[in-house]
Amino acid sequence: MAQFMALLRRDYDRFPEAAFTPELLDAEAEHARHLHSKGVSRMIWSRGDTPGAVVLIEAESLDEALASIESLPLKQKQMLLLDVIVPLNPYRGFAPRG
Repeated sequence: MAQFMALLRRDYDRFPEAAFTPELLDAEAEHARHLHSKGVSRMIWSRGDTPGAVVLIEAESLDEALASIESLPLKQKQMLLLDVIVPLNPYRGFAPRG
């Protein structure tokens, strides 16, 4: 199992703030809870610099991680942009010595 860090943000170039209705944001949150309950998204943070999220994803491959992002309601409506997805490796400084 691998881990990936994804940075997502709302697409305000194509959609005004009013398009992000409470119903749509509730559906997004519900799906995020579903992914978390399945162990796909390990942690989720709201971004402090722009409306969006940072998601720690656990998946077998980059394609699987991307598929979990594509399953989000805002992403399916093309209202959410993926700024970057970064594959994560264990930090060597925490490995046992010797």
